[in-house]
Parts: sequence; C-alpha cells; structure tokens
Amino acid sequence: MQERTPGAPTRGQPPELDAETYGFAQKVFTLVRSGDTEILGPFLHQGLPANLCNHRGDSLLMLASYHGHLDTARLLLEHGADPELRNDQGQTPLAGAAFKGDVPMVELLLAHGANIEAATPDGKTPLMMAAMFNRIEVLEVLLARGANPQARDVRGMGAFEAAQAMGAPDTAARLQAVG
Repeated sequence: MQERTPGAPTRGQPPELDAETYGFAQKVFTLVRSGDTEILGPFLHQGLPANLCNHRGDSLLMLASYHGHLDTARLLLEHGADPELRNDQGQTPLAGAAFKGDVPMVELLLAHGANIEAATPDGKTPLMMAAMFNRIEVLEVLLARGANPQARDVRGMGAFEAAQAMGAPDTAARLQAVG
C-alpha cells in the first residue's frame, strides 16, 4: 500500500508495514470495494490519503469506480482523489468505468477533471473501451463530451475497428454513423 502523488512512479518498493497497519489498509480497500461510504468517510476526514494504492497500483478511486460505488467515488474525489491516477497497467478510473458501462460514474469522473482522451499504454482511450464492450450509453456520453472517435491505438485501430473486432454491433453502428 502506498500513497501516490500525480506524476509519481507507479512502481517501486512499497514501505514495509507492520501487521496492524497492513490490516487497517486491507480494511480500507475492502470498504471501498463494498462501497461502505459511511465508514470510509471518517477515515478520510482524519487524514487517510485519498490516493492510497494497493499492491497493483489500484487507487481507492479506481476500486470505487470499477465496482460502481458512485457515493464512495464522490467522497474520495471530494477529499482530493486524483481521477488521473493510473494503476500498474496504466489504466485510469475513467477507463474502468467505461469498460463497466457505468454512465453515472463516467459523468462524475469527467465532472472532476478526468481526461476524456487518457489512453492506456497500448493507446486505448475510454471511448475505445466503451466501443469494444458495446457500452452504447457510455459511448454516447463520451461522444457528447468531445471524445475523439478518430483516435488510434498503437496497432492503428480506432474505436470503430475495435468495436467491429470485438463483435459490438451497437457501438460499431453508432461510430460508423459518426464517420
């Protein structure tokens, strides 16, 4: 477990934790995965770092976003969680929310400054993630907010080609209409 600051390396040796601290950190990550905002809130008010990350680099916000806990994500953002903090795979909370098809989470993250074009190391944008997994509602939100449907990943594929390759008919049709 470690706290990250924007621009800090995503890998490295985490500090050694005593059993009590490690147990507390595990409890915090469990609270976030289960969306227990009421219990998490006081810890944040007492100074728990909002950008705390687990051994895979998943921030508390990443976990809340991925598991669909909107109130928990909102609380973390209110306490300074960075919506651009990437995990060890180079994924942002917005990419996770797009993959899951969670429109309210996508809107919350965008409202708090998430970069709509933040690409994974292989060049996949949140729009491509939504397209690949046929998340038409998320795709519509991202397009309405200015996501670039012409962006390309490292293999040269755009959102339309990614949707076709993954057998996602709704998003492929919508992207074809966009041109």
